[in-house]
Amino acid sequence: MTDKMARIKELVALLDRASKAYYQQDTEIMSNHEYDRLYDELEALEKETGVVLSKSPTVNVGYEALTELPKERHERPMLSLAKTKEPEELRNFLKDQKALLSWKLDGLTIVLTYRDGMLLKAVTRGNGEVGEVITNNAKVFRNIPHVIPYQGELVLRGEAVITYSEFERINEEIEDAKARYKNPRNLCSGSVRQLNNEITAKRNVDFFAFALVKAEDVDFQNSRQQQFIWLTEQGFDMVEYRVVDADSVLDAVQEFADKIDKNDYPSDGLVVLYDDISYGDSLGATSKFPRNAIAFKWEDEVQETKLLEIEWSPSRTGLINPVAVFEPVELEGTTVSRASVHNISIMKGLELGIGDCIAVYKANMIIPQISDNLTRSGVKDIPECCPVCGARTEIRKVNEVESLYCVNPRCEAKAIKSFTLFVSRDAMNIEGLSESTLEKFIARGFIRQYADIFRLARFRDEIVEMEGFGEKSYQNLQDSVSKARSTNIIRLIYSLGIPNIGVANARMIAKAFDYDFDKVRHAAAEELSEIDGVGDVIAQAFTEYFADEGNKERIDTLLTEITLEKIETETSEQIFSGKTFVVTGSVEHFANRNELKALIESKGGKVTGSVTTKTDYLINNDTASNSSKNKKAKELSIPILSEEEFLAMI
Repeated sequence: MTDKMARIKELVALLDRASKAYYQQDTEIMSNHEYDRLYDELEALEKETGVVLSKSPTVNVGYEALTELPKERHERPMLSLAKTKEPEELRNFLKDQKALLSWKLDGLTIVLTYRDGMLLKAVTRGNGEVGEVITNNAKVFRNIPHVIPYQGELVLRGEAVITYSEFERINEEIEDAKARYKNPRNLCSGSVRQLNNEITAKRNVDFFAFALVKAEDVDFQNSRQQQFIWLTEQGFDMVEYRVVDADSVLDAVQEFADKIDKNDYPSDGLVVLYDDISYGDSLGATSKFPRNAIAFKWEDEVQETKLLEIEWSPSRTGLINPVAVFEPVELEGTTVSRASVHNISIMKGLELGIGDCIAVYKANMIIPQISDNLTRSGVKDIPECCPVCGARTEIRKVNEVESLYCVNPRCEAKAIKSFTLFVSRDAMNIEGLSESTLEKFIARGFIRQYADIFRLARFRDEIVEMEGFGEKSYQNLQDSVSKARSTNIIRLIYSLGIPNIGVANARMIAKAFDYDFDKVRHAAAEELSEIDGVGDVIAQAFTEYFADEGNKERIDTLLTEITLEKIETETSEQIFSGKTFVVTGSVEHFANRNELKALIESKGGKVTGSVTTKTDYLINNDTASNSSKNKKAKELSIPILSEEEFLAMI
């Protein structure tokens, strides 16, 4: 059963990736024949095991928006757990009993109810007595089974969680720093309790079961471990656990501690639960805590150190975040020298001044924080000028919280999106410069304009010492920058981020002016508007961009750092003039679909992303497939060409 469940999860993940690639990215990672074969295998395994997971392509979960989340009282109150930070107390708790030691995941506790093998409802913990019904949202969690083999009524509890990596990805997409989530738990809570479950589906929420509440007529041999094993067979992912006794529990605690910095799922401790069900139940509960389990939280390792400076880090929203830089200390096995202070209100609360003796620790053994200031010399030297652009700063009070802002609307730190576009694959194609890395480099003053990206060698020593970097990462970045120095006019035009100028328009404009950048930058709006697909609005924005003195200076400086490869003026016959193509699937005679697209456009043709009545040809090597594009082309009597047939036309 375990092997079959593993194969089901593997197939669901693989088919989900294939569907996203096809429908969202207009590419194929497997043939239709292979997809159908794997789909049939999955369907057969689902019938055999009785388990159907939420992401399975064999179920269709519709999105639904609610006006509010209904409330519901729990059948059994959900109590908190007694807590300890003393490892020896765990040995005293266990005595001669065997127990399960597991992560105490830091998310949102959910109660699931199944009836007749189907997910009936999902309810949040709420206040322990009454929770919110989030059934529609639970159906789009990544790993909750919709159908299970057990046909009786099943009630279980588990934790909905979002990984640190997913938390960082979502926060990076939120431009307003004040709107970003503070931690994965806040993000998870907001995601699980959405009124529109389409939003929940995009947040990649996972569910890990940790307690069985009710399952009639099943013999668990009086063992919590057997319950966990049985729930796994029903298709649930269980919280990671170890079977321990008084002699082994401390070693197991250390094993979990060693894994914290590599664990992508947020945790705020461990849970010890008696394996003997009858024994645990016989102990009853206090008014607050059950007596069959106890939570363990690591004692925070605190170190004293000296505050060396406050580094002010501007962001794309204008918010300038204070970061404490202190003499390096060892915390939880790693060297720490920096901690975010978040805002001026926190600085004032700590009375934080340069040279102060501060106490630092790692929250949940991961995130460096200042716990106390032992000397409290007071806040001073809040910068009056932005460290990136030099413009005036001001302190703003929002919801009783004071924060520092740059008031310059053209501050380079606010232009992070333009730099992100500049280094993207279809622009300068510089690997190793993610949006978060660019933000750090801009905040430290390494990058103020596009040309500075090609001058990062000036800051080599500082970059190598930055968190997440090192000699190898720095060298990889420099290799990518060196490669990008030789580019072409099409990439350059697109990389500048001129309004409404995508790759296709950049290519058409470059071609219209014989791939001469000097002609392009001095083009008149009337000349541009005559180009097919450009028009008056785009032409006006284009000429205004190159007329701006600041842009002129930045481009001139950039041209001293790069070389534009010569693109030969196209003299071949424009045999596809007026024809529209759609390209889908994998290609064999070209490096990628962009190369095929460029060839079509060089012959006068146009390439679009979807099949419509205006499409003249669909290019797909799998001409007999039943893909959506092929079906549409057949419905509209549009020819479907293989690459060989297309090349024969040329």
